[in-house]
Amino acid sequence: MNNIKRIRELLPNHSIPAMMITGSASRLHATCFSSSAGALIVSEKDAWFIVDSRYIEAARAAVTDAHVLLVSKNETFPDSINAVLKDNGLSRVGFDDGAVMYATYLQWKDKIEAELIPAQKLVNELRNVKSRNDLDGMINAQRISEKSFEDILPLISTDITEKELAAELVYRMQKNGADDKGFDPIVVSGPRTSLPHGVPTNEKICKGFLTIDFGVRAEGWVSDTTRTLCIGQPDEEMTRVYETVLKAQAAGIGAVRGGISGRDVDAAARKVIEDAGYGECFGHGFGHGIGREVHEPLRASPLSDDDLPAGSMITAEPGVYLPGRYGVRIEDTIYVTEDGCENITKLAKKLLVL
Repeated sequence: MNNIKRIRELLPNHSIPAMMITGSASRLHATCFSSSAGALIVSEKDAWFIVDSRYIEAARAAVTDAHVLLVSKNETFPDSINAVLKDNGLSRVGFDDGAVMYATYLQWKDKIEAELIPAQKLVNELRNVKSRNDLDGMINAQRISEKSFEDILPLISTDITEKELAAELVYRMQKNGADDKGFDPIVVSGPRTSLPHGVPTNEKICKGFLTIDFGVRAEGWVSDTTRTLCIGQPDEEMTRVYETVLKAQAAGIGAVRGGISGRDVDAAARKVIEDAGYGECFGHGFGHGIGREVHEPLRASPLSDDDLPAGSMITAEPGVYLPGRYGVRIEDTIYVTEDGCENITKLAKKLLVL
């Protein structure tokens, strides 16, 4: 189900007669049709989806609630956009400025005979709140991701490299039904686990912690999960660090409800880590928005000004990183409800020792 009607309903709140969306992820969310190029224009009464010849046949079969128009070989996208605006008396139009390169904006200003109004906030509002149908898509992506993770567990040993394990994971994602990986997986072991965004190497997995951060893209939705395992028995401090991160995640998740500030959610988790003496070792935020892209605008961090609306989705991923020694991160994805949240991640979180 597309979101063209929802865009139309949001127009009065942003005082614009029409909205133009060109960012690929936002176009997908609006139309439920994926293409590398295109423009959607939604007015108070009508809608137009403009694509080139590569996508015209598929778009006409898939896009509903909008006129599907072809950019001819003698036109540019700005030419076609300008024609729609002029033919329908639209002298002002909002656009998703967060997705537009400056050079493109300059081209539009030169060719489009209408006032261009930055309106990224409308797109963010549209994408921040997920319907139950959207949630089903997120859950499907999450289940594919989880099955892929479980499939690689028997392969983990000190005889396989980080890159090899990452490749096995990506292979199983597509085998299990993903359209693609959601992002390049993080597979780091031993001292490299202290790098929050460490890159897999050709080194064999070593004893100690093993962090795997992974996700899939399925039917336009992205998942994001992290699990930290241990190769060999952890010592007392390793166990303490792991339990601290797990308790911090539970505290942050427990604080979530519709309307709470992202800063307050982060603070609930951060206090657990600070009280355990590891406050300086948690440098990133508690979580980020997720949906059509792995990182969407909402943030739960010390610097966040965002309130988390009911229907939004964020990750829950506190971590502790001891430079040169090891790190622990545990990440789930949660759906915010009016009075709490729903955790859609079902993988176990008890420390798995291999």
